[in-house]
Amino acid sequence: MAAVEAQTNIVSMGEDRAPLELAQEEAPPGLLDGWDLAPQIEEENEIDEAPQSFQQLEVPESGEAAVGGVVSTEYIETCEEDNTDSRGLGDVKQDLFPEEEEEDDDGSSSSDYGSHHRPGTALPRLVPEGNLLFPDIFQTNQLLFYERFKTYQDYMLADCKPSEVREFTAEYLEKVLEPSGWQAIWRTDVFEVLVEVTDVEYSTLKAIVHLSEPYLCESRVDTFTMECMKELLEAKECVPLQELFVVFDESGEFDQTALAIEHIRFFYQNIWRSWDDEDEDDFDYFVRCVEPRLRMHYDVLEDRVPSGLVLEYRNLLSQCDELYKRFTELRNTISNSGSESEMDNVSMVEGVKMYEELENFKQKLKLIENPLLRYVFGYQKPSALQAARAKGHRPADGKVIHVVSLSMTVNLLQSLTRDRLYPESCNDELELQFHSDPLAAVNACYEGDLVIICPGRYAVNGLFSIADSIELEGYGLPDDIVIEKLGKGDSFVDCTGAMIKISNVKFVQHDAVEGIISVHQGKTVLDNCVLQCETTGVTLRTSAELIMTYCDLYGAKGAGIEVYPGSTCSLIGNGIHHCKDGILIKDFFDEVYDIPKITLENNVIHNNEGYGVILVKPTTHSDLKTIAANDLEDGHSGAMVDDEGANEKMEPKDDATEQGAIPYQADEGNNAITKELVATSRRKSQLYKKRLGDLGITKVDDDDLMSQDMFVSIVGNQFKWNGKGCFGTFHF
Repeated sequence: MAAVEAQTNIVSMGEDRAPLELAQEEAPPGLLDGWDLAPQIEEENEIDEAPQSFQQLEVPESGEAAVGGVVSTEYIETCEEDNTDSRGLGDVKQDLFPEEEEEDDDGSSSSDYGSHHRPGTALPRLVPEGNLLFPDIFQTNQLLFYERFKTYQDYMLADCKPSEVREFTAEYLEKVLEPSGWQAIWRTDVFEVLVEVTDVEYSTLKAIVHLSEPYLCESRVDTFTMECMKELLEAKECVPLQELFVVFDESGEFDQTALAIEHIRFFYQNIWRSWDDEDEDDFDYFVRCVEPRLRMHYDVLEDRVPSGLVLEYRNLLSQCDELYKRFTELRNTISNSGSESEMDNVSMVEGVKMYEELENFKQKLKLIENPLLRYVFGYQKPSALQAARAKGHRPADGKVIHVVSLSMTVNLLQSLTRDRLYPESCNDELELQFHSDPLAAVNACYEGDLVIICPGRYAVNGLFSIADSIELEGYGLPDDIVIEKLGKGDSFVDCTGAMIKISNVKFVQHDAVEGIISVHQGKTVLDNCVLQCETTGVTLRTSAELIMTYCDLYGAKGAGIEVYPGSTCSLIGNGIHHCKDGILIKDFFDEVYDIPKITLENNVIHNNEGYGVILVKPTTHSDLKTIAANDLEDGHSGAMVDDEGANEKMEPKDDATEQGAIPYQADEGNNAITKELVATSRRKSQLYKKRLGDLGITKVDDDDLMSQDMFVSIVGNQFKWNGKGCFGTFHF
């Protein structure tokens, strides 16, 4: 799959972040630990402003930089202008940035990988758990994203190929690692022991060690005496650098050694895959593999990836690793067998199947690791888990009205009885239940119940999981009935019931991972609601139905509404604004006839950062080449597919430059959306016929597209001031 271009970039749940380049050539590693600052790339590699929490940091009078502290360049300039320090500016900078790069005589900049000239360590101390007799070690496991990014990109891997990773890593270690004279704790799954390093074998990433005196060891078994440990070291000869944790030293002499081992350990634990060196050897390993995996790791740490997707990713990784081991064993068995027996032929067929399955796993992993494609594809929650929570009808039959109010007054009860309770009770004798928490009211519902929420601001710490057909209604205007989510969580409102209606309510979401409302199955109706989003707005999954009328949706960092293939979406009279994109319609490559049924009428889609409506289309199938000519005849300029993969191309209908012609813009946008969706459906229909033809089936139903209700209506929508235009397509 081809890498996406900058102009087609779409913000993912995991925001695409680039490393921060400091104003100085290189800040001391670990010096910025503890910064709560998202790395942002700058054109001129400068910091525009320092974090607020560091602007008032005082310069230590002792002449040594505080451990983990940073003084902004703004503060240094102030000292220079006011001349408040008796020392010169150069002395202040030397104290603050003791590892700053110096220029050689020829003017070139060279980095001193060593740490001998430093007055003290910049790395924090970490007290090891367990045996209190063990010395403290360097704390290096809390490095920021851009610190690891910079090391891997600039020093360790650069532009190496997969087969060159070990060679480049060894060269990096030769420059930064002290070959001897430092102590470390050797940690395995069975024991921990204090050792001293006497030499390093850079090519094998191993070190020659001997036991330190006094002998310090902690083991889960009692058999590791000093004599046993000496025999083990004599048998192993070398120990992996990844298992060594450098003992803390205040001099700063071994800072770079501790950091280098941490980078090696992190790389082989979280970045490197056992099958990487067998991939094609003609690409930049850092760009294709290291950067997306590193971003994925930090997106997970920062809760930017839904927990369901994280679990799916780890399961895929485990399955892929296990399958690769079996495939390698089978391949070695076939290679060692010189005969061409029937058993070898069977093994060969099995090996081909395992290889295809392995490639499928690897492709799925790449989709999740890539922040753009992770945003485009999302993931599908198991519907069986959602449906299992449905309660069904109440055991005693009958319908219950749940009234939610922070406090109930006589006037409120009289108004509520006159306006809502009395009309409901004309037909049946209904039971009333009173609640102060809307989440508790929804959890107490059975099939057919009604929840009426009185005016107030309700803080909810949990997930609305609505699996039964109920109605949730606000008694008043939406701005008067506010349900605000507290705490961090994947979802806010999950709808899986056969018929759910929510009206006159304002939902406010904070610090979220997934969308504000997710419709997984069944039919959900949103009427006159306000949705203040955090990540994605409303997500409509495959085979689900959404009817959204006269709602106001804004603030999504992703798309305001995500429409999956095979769903039915009716949007009438809504306002969708100030999101990354207004509406995102997904069209997966494995879906043939699952085109969503779209109704867009009289919506105002405005002030979105990207497009008002964006269609995600596949161009990865090789057989789409045979259909491209038909697209061109229909006036559709889709992206062509090459032999290497898919090109992506955005086709905007830009309305931002057309001022004062809103009716024309609206007609143009509606026509563009309809034309593109019809072309996509026609392409799928042709692909479907081709696949059936390959199977020998020649008779195919060829009804008119509109008669199949693929697209009900797309008229009267207004597109205003969207950053990239009213409509665009994204080819993957």
